[in-house]
Amino acid sequence: MGKIISFLKKSNRYKHLIGGFIVGLLACGPYPATYSAIIAGSCLELKDKLHGCPWDWIDWLSTVAGGAMAAVLWLLL
Repeated sequence: MGKIISFLKKSNRYKHLIGGFIVGLLACGPYPATYSAIIAGSCLELKDKLHGCPWDWIDWLSTVAGGAMAAVLWLLL
């Protein structure tokens, strides 16, 4: 459990996960939730790249995973 928490704290990955989940919830459907989380994650990473930081695929995947969790929630509703 400690490894998971330290992984999420690194590079604010928990914020990416929560942000992707919120974006997915606001999309009002499973497919739009996944699509909007992909777009949001890509925009966040593009912003980082334009500010001189490298593209971080793990942050991107964290955002998409949050959107995927919201999509599963939409499928269950």
